[in-house]
Amino acid sequence: MKAFIQQLTYENNNYVINCYHHVHAHPELSFQEFETAKFIENELTTMGIPFRAKIGGNGILGKIEGLNPKKKVIALRADMDALPVCETVDIPWKSTNQNVMHACGHDAHTACLLGAAKMLNELKNKFEGTILLIFQPGEEKSPGGASLMLEDGIFDEIKPEIILAQHVSVDFETGAMGFLTGKIMASADEIHLKIRGTGGHGALPHLVNDTVLAAAQTIVSLQQVRSRLCHPLTPMVLTFGKLIANGATNVIPHEVLLSGTFRTFDEQWRIKGKGHIKRIITETCAAHGCTVEIDMPTGYPCVTNNEEITNNARSFASEWVGFENIRALETRMTSEDFGFFTQEYPCCFFRFGVKGKVNANTGGLHSSTFQIDEKSLSTGMGGMAWLAWRFMTT
Repeated sequence: MKAFIQQLTYENNNYVINCYHHVHAHPELSFQEFETAKFIENELTTMGIPFRAKIGGNGILGKIEGLNPKKKVIALRADMDALPVCETVDIPWKSTNQNVMHACGHDAHTACLLGAAKMLNELKNKFEGTILLIFQPGEEKSPGGASLMLEDGIFDEIKPEIILAQHVSVDFETGAMGFLTGKIMASADEIHLKIRGTGGHGALPHLVNDTVLAAAQTIVSLQQVRSRLCHPLTPMVLTFGKLIANGATNVIPHEVLLSGTFRTFDEQWRIKGKGHIKRIITETCAAHGCTVEIDMPTGYPCVTNNEEITNNARSFASEWVGFENIRALETRMTSEDFGFFTQEYPCCFFRFGVKGKVNANTGGLHSSTFQIDEKSLSTGMGGMAWLAWRFMTT
C-alpha cells in the first residue's frame, strides 16, 4: 500500500501546488476567510466529499466514509487564516490582498489537507472507518477558531478517536518531519490596558497625570513577575509589543493603550500569574494618579501531544520519509489554538520541513519575506495521508 500511496502523491503533486498558489494569492484575515472557505467547499464538492460548513464561523468539516464507517474515526486538521503582513517577495502567486499575507504557512496546511483528502477519498474502499477533515478558521486571533468550532458542536454527530495536525517548519529541511510528546507549545493570554489620567502640557507636568510614565513604569514593574514571583524553573514569557501614546513632544495624552502577551507551560501558575499581573498593573497606575481598564481574556491552552499517539505517529512517519529524516521538536513559547483540541481528544501536532534552496535566505514565520520550498508540499500531503492510513488500518 505504501507504493500505491506514493504513486497517488506523485499524481496529485500538481494539484496540491495549484491549491497552494491559489490560497497564497488570496489570503484572508482571521474570521474573514469567506472566499477561502468557498474554495475549499468547491474542491470537496468536486471530490464528492460531503461536508458541513459555517462551523464556528467559516469552519468546514469534511467526511470520508470507508467500509464500516463507525469502526474507527480519525480527524485531520488544517488552519486557513492569514496575517496582517504586507508581502515583499515578488513571486507569481504573490498576495493580491494588500497588507494581508500567508506568512505562517496556513496556505500550505490547507493545500496539503485538500491533497490528502483527494488521495484518501480514492482509498475509502480499502479501509474501515471514517476520516474527518477539519478546515479551521481564526487560528491567529483570540478566542481561536478551534474553540469556536468546538463550542459550535463540530463533533456532535461523530467524535474522533484521535486528531492529527501539522505545521510547516522553517528549521527543518524539505522531506523531514518532527515530533515531540507532552506539552510542546505554551498557553497564551492577551493583555490589553487602557491607562487614563488628566493629560495636558508637557511643560507643566505638575498639573497632569503622566499616563506615558505610568505605562512605561507598568512595563518595567511587571518584569518582577518573571524575575521574582515565578518559580525559576517554570517557563514563562511576559512581553508587551504595542504601546500607543497619541501625544506630542509637548503633550501628555489623556489615554495610553498598552498590549502584551503572557505565556507559560504551567496551568496553575497561569492562573496565579494573571492575578499578580492585574495587581501590579492596578497599583502601579494608581501610584501615578491614573486609572486603568484591564482586559485579559482567557486565551489558548498549552498544546499537549498524547504520548502513545505521538510515538505511533513518529514510527509511521519514519516508514514514510525514512528514520534519518525524523526530527525531534523543541518545546516552544509560541502558541496554537490546537491546544483546545488537545484538551478534549488524544492528539498529535507535528511539523514538516519546508526549507530548501529557494528559501534558504528568506525570512521566518510571520515575516514579510516568508516562503516555503514547494517540494515540501508532497511531504505535507503524502505524510498526512500516510499517517491517516496507518492509524486507520492499525
